[in-house]
Amino acid sequence: METMISCCGLDCSVCPAFIARRDDNDELRKKTAREWSGQFKIEISPENVDCSGCLSDGVHGPYCSACDIRACAVARGLENCAYCPDYGCEKLAKVHSMDEQCKQRLDEIRSKL
Repeated sequence: METMISCCGLDCSVCPAFIARRDDNDELRKKTAREWSGQFKIEISPENVDCSGCLSDGVHGPYCSACDIRACAVARGLENCAYCPDYGCEKLAKVHSMDEQCKQRLDEIRSKL
């Protein structure tokens, strides 16, 4: 399957919310809701584990629909933040400090531009 890199560099194609929607997998939604509820210390219902991918016009999970990075990239018409002239901004740096793989993905894309 082809990868789908989000604005911040996450790989949407391996995200459980994306996979659950793609495969219409209610068991994966339930499992992921339990895991994410524990991990993020908030109640996440299985119905909220549903996403079409960061840059799609479809459904987005509760975090992705409110993501400032996504909103910025969409407003600028960018495929993801690697294409941004302000690459490495404060918002993106915060995410990358928590997930080095996201930064590596975007750095790789940027190196090919």
